[in-house]
Amino acid sequence: MKYITLIEALTNAKGAPGFEDEVIDVLKEYKGSYTLQKDNLKNAYLNLDQKNFELPTVMIDSHLDEVALMVRAIDDNGLLAIQTLGGWVPSTISAQQFLVRNREGEYLKGICITKPIHFMTQEERQKNIEIKDLKIDIGATSREEVIQVFNIEVGQPIVPSTQFSYNEKNGVMLAKAFDNRIGAAVALAVMKELEEELESLPFHLVADFAAQEEVGLRGATVAAKRIQPDLAIVLEGTPSDDFTGPLSTLQAQLGKGPQIRHRDSSYIANEDLIALFSQVAEKESIPVQHAVREGGGTNAGAIHLSNLGVPVATIGVPSRYVHTNASFCSYHDFEHTVQLLVSFLRGLKEEDFKRFELTKL
Repeated sequence: MKYITLIEALTNAKGAPGFEDEVIDVLKEYKGSYTLQKDNLKNAYLNLDQKNFELPTVMIDSHLDEVALMVRAIDDNGLLAIQTLGGWVPSTISAQQFLVRNREGEYLKGICITKPIHFMTQEERQKNIEIKDLKIDIGATSREEVIQVFNIEVGQPIVPSTQFSYNEKNGVMLAKAFDNRIGAAVALAVMKELEEELESLPFHLVADFAAQEEVGLRGATVAAKRIQPDLAIVLEGTPSDDFTGPLSTLQAQLGKGPQIRHRDSSYIANEDLIALFSQVAEKESIPVQHAVREGGGTNAGAIHLSNLGVPVATIGVPSRYVHTNASFCSYHDFEHTVQLLVSFLRGLKEEDFKRFELTKL
């Protein structure tokens, strides 16, 4: 399990949108011989400043941030009102443990609470939970204690407290933030596998790790302008649809290989690029799943509209129960995704880029 410790470090790192610093620290630890740069939006880049402008540029994108919360207010009893950062279903937040950052950068444990059942009316028990009903309790008894003793203030990030674990019996990992630390892990692993081959590739390879994807693809919008790719691959912890319908309709099952996404609400994939990935998967006997998503979106939405139009493919590692405090992900799917990307990039030729150029008709 070559990359287990990397995945553990990435998922345990705390990285709410706009607060991705801990995740960047992990990138720094595992970057190998590559240069690592960070911009003022907290996007990070591997191999950006080695760009050869005589060659086309391939961008491998993933994002650093995770769905999280923020301290919106502190009430007189010392409870923290919350603002969501990214998409949450309120009922999945309730009764979960979280970590709240204070002014010194220390993370303190808290519980997301609603009014205890013993004090609820019958009407309150039947009512659907809303975000405004939820608060974080850190064990304080007053607003003054929260501010003066715990040093917590409005605007501080809050993340799930789940820690990584690995089940050797079936190769399944449990953690928070597989959306999208598993994509970031794939990107790092791919760059590591190709580290000794860069000079022989007919293109310049850059990995970006974008900030603030969960709140509007913000980091990728800037990263694409900075990199100006000729071709891009977006790596995601794609939502697993296990148990959501008949087997014949499922498109992101755990343990069935990486997902090649043809469409979601943010983009329609470049069909020539998808064809190249499908050919590689067939040639290398890599299991893949093809998906047409009704909703959802990735950084592909921002990247494919940059630089006068960029051919983009989104490749996802199925992750069960993303956008909650904990999710499952298969290490075997991770390995197959790395294999797919490495094989694709090793086989990518200079003439392959010509099919994406402006064509006279």
